[in-house]
This record gives sequence, structure tokens and C-alpha cells, in this order.
Amino acid sequence: MKRYILEMPQIRILVVDDSVVVRRMLSNILNEDPEISVVGAAANGYIALAKISQVNPDLVILDMDMPDMDGVETLAAIRKENQHLPVIMFSSMTGSGARVTVESEYTSLGVTDYIAKPHNMKSKEAAREYIQEQLIPKIKIFCGKSRRARNLASPKIETEKIIYHPKSPSRKPMEIVAIGVSTGGPNALEAILPQFPPNFPVPIVIVQHMPPVFTKRLAERLAQKSQIQIKEGFTSGRLTPGLAWIAPGDYHLIVERQGTTIQLRTHQEKPENSCRPAVDVLFRSVAKIYGSSTLAVVLTGMGQDGFNGCQSIREVGGEIIVQDEATSVVWGMPGIVANAGLADRVLPLPEIAGEIIRRVELFSS
Repeated sequence: MKRYILEMPQIRILVVDDSVVVRRMLSNILNEDPEISVVGAAANGYIALAKISQVNPDLVILDMDMPDMDGVETLAAIRKENQHLPVIMFSSMTGSGARVTVESEYTSLGVTDYIAKPHNMKSKEAAREYIQEQLIPKIKIFCGKSRRARNLASPKIETEKIIYHPKSPSRKPMEIVAIGVSTGGPNALEAILPQFPPNFPVPIVIVQHMPPVFTKRLAERLAQKSQIQIKEGFTSGRLTPGLAWIAPGDYHLIVERQGTTIQLRTHQEKPENSCRPAVDVLFRSVAKIYGSSTLAVVLTGMGQDGFNGCQSIREVGGEIIVQDEATSVVWGMPGIVANAGLADRVLPLPEIAGEIIRRVELFSS
């Protein structure tokens, strides 16, 4: 008796980059994965738009800086025809590349995610390792066609089972808000930070998984839209009410006590959860300094960064809010915290800013 095995169709990728070296390198490495097939390549946006209709890709990898038609123009044209086709920006970490990539996050263009091009494009082994760690998992998440990718996102939970533990009036008031976020983070942060009033009574510290330069651009962009101050973090930066610090790309960010003040410190110790900055590193330091006066927030993101940090915060009596699955781009980071029973509330993104303000102001007034 014959057995018929139904194989999952491969994920079809279109690579768009003006560099023939990058196109070849990406195609060769991606094609090594049995679940992925590069079905086309294009040197500029005009060629890419023509090829989309020809090869019907599941996902587009798109460079920013291209002649004739750049990445933002190409993405805008793609979105006119297809609102749901995943597009990952694959950009250099130059100032202009970071600027246009972050800018595209805040338009209606709908970039799905982005990664920075590796520093050493000529080293095949370094490029292979980088793409396997940084790009391929995102491809599989957004296309949802591999068992491993599905397992990166946490399963559904019954949110009515999440217990809200109101802080007793006898306990210490909230003194800090710590936020961890990854995939889909810039848009999530834009939905939250601009809602905070200019007299927000506590400091905010944020880890957004991003490479260098991008985090500075992100801070600048968010500051333009917000009533509070928002800056990229640096060693000796002081934690003051109404000031949000974003961890700089490729540096961990921690808080520590110096005499009578609490300030930031950045360092480049080894990555955690393949991340630097890592949410766990920040959250553990916040738990150590602020204890039960910590309010942690875990937003959309792939993987489990933030889980161990939330355990530390829960152990000292702090509180935790996580974004729900329906409004998350990827429900990995918030999902694992929720499934472990560590979250006080699981909320849709539009409700999170109000909940933060309520919790902070209720016990800080």
C-alpha cells in the first residue's frame, strides 16, 4: 500500500536590491533552507513591481537605497495593489538608510519588519549566520508555513483567566515604567507614548530590538509626536519623571543607583536571547532597583525576550501588562509571559496607554 506524504509548499521570496552581490548572496543562503525558495530577483522597484505579478511571492525582501525607484516608493506601490503581502526592509545602517526605514514604519505604507544588512557582506560564513539568525525566522513567522515558526508564537490563552492584582494602598507607588518590544514595535510605541501627558510622574525605560542608528532615529521620531521627552539612552543619563529612554542599538541598557540618584548605564556584554539590547537585561536591573514599584509592559515581538525579566519583576512584587494576541504583529514575547501566568492584564494595544496612566497616577498622586 502506497503512502502519500503531503509536503508544505515552499515560501516564495522575491529579493529586491540594486547590488548584484547582495541579490546573489541572499538568494544562495535562503535557498539552502528547504522551506524557502527565492523565485525572483530585481535590481530596482520598477522591475520588482513587474515581477510580483509574474512570480506571485509570499514575501518581498526590499532594499531602501536603490536608483530609479527606492524602497519607500516601491513599498507604496506594492501597498496600492496588495495590503497583505509581507515586506521586510533590508537596509544598511547608515543615517539615511535608518531614517527612511523608520519613516516608513510611521506611514500608511505598512512595512512588515526590517533588519540591517550585515557589516561584513564579503564573508560568506558571517553573512550566512546573520541571515539564518535574523532574517529566516522572520520570514517563517510572517508566512506562517513552518512548524518551527508557528512555535515561536505562543498559543492562545483564555484572557478571562488572567488575574488582576490591584496594588494595595499600603504598598509602594509606581516609580518606573519599563517597556520591552520587538517586531512591530515602532508602531506600538507610537500608539502608546504620545498619549502620556507632559507631567507624567515617573520615568520610562524602553528596549526596542533595533540595530545602531535606528534607535536614535526612532527616539527622534517618537519625540516629535509626543508630549513627553524621548531620547536614546546613554551611560549617566538620569531617570527623571516624564522622560523616556530608548536603549541604543547593540548596547544593553540597565538602571543603577549612583549615590542618591538613579541613572542609566549601557554596556556590550554578550547578547541574551540573541538580542542586544535585551529586554531581560533591562527588566532585571529595574526589578533590583525599583522592586514592587515597577510596572513592566511587554508588547508585540518574536521570541521570548522579557520572560525571565518578568519573572524577576513578579518575584519582587512588581506589576506586568502585556499586549494581546489580536493586536500584536507577533505574539511571542507577550504571549509567553501571559501563558506563564505572570501578567496582571492582557490588553489590546489601544487600551494599554490608558491602563499605564491609570496605574501610575493612582498610586503616584
